[in-house]
Amino acid sequence: MKKSELIARKMPNPDAFSKMLGVWRFQEKKIVFTNGCFDLLHLGHIDYLAKAKDLGDILVVGVNTDMSVTRLNKGKNRPITDQQSRATLLASLFFVDAVVLFDEDTPYELIKTVQPDVLVKGSDYKPEEIVGYDVVTAKGGMIKTLDFLEGYSTTLIEQKILKGC
Repeated sequence: MKKSELIARKMPNPDAFSKMLGVWRFQEKKIVFTNGCFDLLHLGHIDYLAKAKDLGDILVVGVNTDMSVTRLNKGKNRPITDQQSRATLLASLFFVDAVVLFDEDTPYELIKTVQPDVLVKGSDYKPEEIVGYDVVTAKGGMIKTLDFLEGYSTTLIEQKILKGC
């Protein structure tokens, strides 16, 4: 199988994703979920996602669609890269098992579908404030916050580019 086909399989349509979840649950895999815009993939993202994967067997990444990013008011130039590019870059990482786009303002409905064993966000959140906290804790799952790698963010990269550095 071609590498591009392997990457595409990690970005399933809803039916295929449902089947993947069923297989993982049958195999009793520990499913980890995180989400974000992941605009301009950088070292901070890699560090965060690798640490998230270390918390379980399967890493599912929810990615905001372009319209969702726009509604989040990340800035007038955001997203910088389109949703298909962002999803494909994430799916190309060997430790990411699935990438799912969501168009809502939060990934709540996606979290209800995934029913992760571990829900991961950055340490700038308090666990009880994380969207999906209720879903995950109701099933006995774990909420985990991870520190960001200092000095790495899409906003900092964007500012550097706009300054012409």
